[in-house]
Amino acid sequence: MERAGETAEGARPLPLGRLPLAVVVVDGEGLVSHWSTGARKLFGYAREEAVGALAVELMPIAGAFGDVAGWRGDEGLTGGFDHPGHTVRSEERGCGRTAYATAGRARTADPGSGSGDVVWWAYPLVGPDPGRLLVLAADAARVQEADEAEHHRVAPGFALHTEFPGSDELAGRLPEILPSMSPQESARIVSQVLELGYPVLEISQHERVPVTPDWGVPRRVERRTRLLRAVEEAAPEDAESAARELESDLEYAAVRERLEFLNEVSGRIGSSLDLTRTIQEVSEAVVPRFTDVAGTYLREQVVAGEGFPEGAPDATTMWHRVAVEHNDEPGRWDDVVPVGESMPFPVHTPFFQCMTTGEPVLVPRISEEMGHAIAAQFEKRDISPLINNRSMLVVPLKARHVVLGFMILLRHRSRAEFNDMDRVTGAELAARAGLVLDNARMYAYQENVAETLQDSMLPRVQPRTAGCDTATRYLPGTRLGRVGGDWFDTIKLPGSRTALVVGDVMGHGLNSAAMMGQLRTAVQTLAALDLPPARLLRKLDDLAQRLGDNYLATCLYAVYDPIRAELQMANAGHIPPVLVRAADGNSQLLELPTGAPIGVGEVPFETVTLDVAPGDRLVLCTDGLVEVRGEDIGEGLAALCESAAHPAASMDDACDTIIRELARTTTAGRAGRKDDVALLMARLNGIGPEDVAGWKLPAEPRQVVRARRLARERLVRWGLAELDGGAVGTVGDAVEFRQ
Repeated sequence: MERAGETAEGARPLPLGRLPLAVVVVDGEGLVSHWSTGARKLFGYAREEAVGALAVELMPIAGAFGDVAGWRGDEGLTGGFDHPGHTVRSEERGCGRTAYATAGRARTADPGSGSGDVVWWAYPLVGPDPGRLLVLAADAARVQEADEAEHHRVAPGFALHTEFPGSDELAGRLPEILPSMSPQESARIVSQVLELGYPVLEISQHERVPVTPDWGVPRRVERRTRLLRAVEEAAPEDAESAARELESDLEYAAVRERLEFLNEVSGRIGSSLDLTRTIQEVSEAVVPRFTDVAGTYLREQVVAGEGFPEGAPDATTMWHRVAVEHNDEPGRWDDVVPVGESMPFPVHTPFFQCMTTGEPVLVPRISEEMGHAIAAQFEKRDISPLINNRSMLVVPLKARHVVLGFMILLRHRSRAEFNDMDRVTGAELAARAGLVLDNARMYAYQENVAETLQDSMLPRVQPRTAGCDTATRYLPGTRLGRVGGDWFDTIKLPGSRTALVVGDVMGHGLNSAAMMGQLRTAVQTLAALDLPPARLLRKLDDLAQRLGDNYLATCLYAVYDPIRAELQMANAGHIPPVLVRAADGNSQLLELPTGAPIGVGEVPFETVTLDVAPGDRLVLCTDGLVEVRGEDIGEGLAALCESAAHPAASMDDACDTIIRELARTTTAGRAGRKDDVALLMARLNGIGPEDVAGWKLPAEPRQVVRARRLARERLVRWGLAELDGGAVGTVGDAVEFRQ
């Protein structure tokens, strides 16, 4: 801790000096989470002993931690200030902790190890871990010794930052050291920091000396040399031990700083399995704390989602620029190196060396020659002014010993060059980022495969068949994988009939999708046999049992006969359909015998026949549209009935209305749909008697000629004489072979 003060003309000079300053962080449970070298010197406990121990057992700071046996603090606060919105008082505490910034002087009645007379300042910390406390402390006896020429009372206190020179510059620069924060968020934190006040030493309540932390960890060689010289001048016999201690502090601080940086970056990346978002997180994590410019390149196979790239990259490998993050002036890099550009890198570049060896490449300063060689890759753009004389580090993004991409990191000319420790840090950072990117890549690839499989298995339903118009919707679930076992289908049957099918394989993922494909194919095959609905489900159930124990699915199979205006249905554990009557617009939930799901076995199915009128609409869907696990499905079914009755200009509009209304009004919609949804709507138009011809003919050979004549006459009446050859021949053959 350095103490310094300015004096007015004729005023008493204020004391100057350097004292060990203890810096301690206490978590919300009162345990020490950080213990500096100064704290070890002041209180006598090693870092290994202190971290994780109760703070009240290590430090005589009653004002910060509450009353503790054996310690006593001075009455009240030994100095402070009041201003709007902030009052510094030691007696204001919550759960035994200070509620505001406090300061005081504490002594022990029975001193043990360490100092027994301490001045201290305590600041509450804000952030994701509430209840933490930052404590600064110094040996009060040594503070008093520094003022031995004038025996004045010395006490800790606080002052507004505006009381010291350079306060405006401090307030302006604080947001610059808060990376990855919005201006509003950084302004709020700066306001809180400045509001808490600056630690000072009050000399006889007339003078205030600011307390300037000296962390005891040299970060530059010249500073280390200066500290060693000061130690040698004060106590030459202790110079060697002081040098070892300073060296140890330097190594410890450097390693700790990099580990904290890597841990922070690891916590910030990988929050999403989206490849683009992951790359953006990595870029934002390193700028500006570790570098000033970060450009990320990935192999085209990775960007295109073509799976894991095979083979080592070479001079012909195309690299896709996916992100450029920087803290330069806006637009300075965007036009010169735009995101989305692809290019190869020649052998003579450090990028080629990095991607072929899989090791980071450090260039302390980019020479003009190297800058022009790199800029030659950019046609009609000269990027050499942007990169010349900058320090560069190229780190590979690897997974399973294969280079997926690399990051180009550049530092400003005024910033310290990348060094060997930065290369190690960059390599570790890239290794972690590579694993996260590979996870995102694999997820994107598997999702593409799953969606392709799902799309290939869902039918291309014809919107219009004889006497029936259909519309469909399929919505993938929000579960991981976005693929499931829901399906729908329409199948043409003899006699202008149409089979309408909707089903749901239990479970999610590729296995369910594969089962769905097998069952859908089986339904199409069985439908070609023209089986009644109940018998078809029975055959499907037998097949599912032969395929395996895990083949469980619900299914609703309906056959619409537009000539008879008849609907036959059978249900295997599926949710009931909705029928909207064209006559009055009312909708009703069709109560069908439920039956057991496909695959259970030994359970009968029943066919229900229902008369329908032209214009009636039948709505079939899977439970993902109306059901939330643990909730009553009745709410969703009621909403389905109501939304299906809404008038719509077209079938597609009607489907969209159902999806929209259920998303708005039901628990399933408000909670966010997680299951996939299949929706099939059919308008049962029917075929009128004037469009149907039928004759009863005796089973005689001569009736073949008559049948052909009757068929030809009806085609002419309908204006379809051009179909004479095929249709008339088919009718004649049917009568002939019926004999």
